[in-house]
Amino acid sequence: MITRQTVRNQILAFLNHEITLAQLVDWAEDGVFEADLDEKDTELLMEILARLGAADMEQFHLEWEDYYNMLSQLGYKPQVVAA
Repeated sequence: MITRQTVRNQILAFLNHEITLAQLVDWAEDGVFEADLDEKDTELLMEILARLGAADMEQFHLEWEDYYNMLSQLGYKPQVVAA
């Protein structure tokens, strides 16, 4: 099942260079078609997965602010930390 936390984890994995953009896009596309989304958040999760699934197309390129906004919509407060 895909939940808010699952999506958050994938976005953070991408931002931390643990997965590539292609992997994030593939995961999001699979999630849209899988449709095993948390029932209480289906609309939000579908919206975010659709955006992530198109992120490899030039006209839908996502910036840091887009990821920040998605994480905020999911109920998280993104922070940048240099380690």
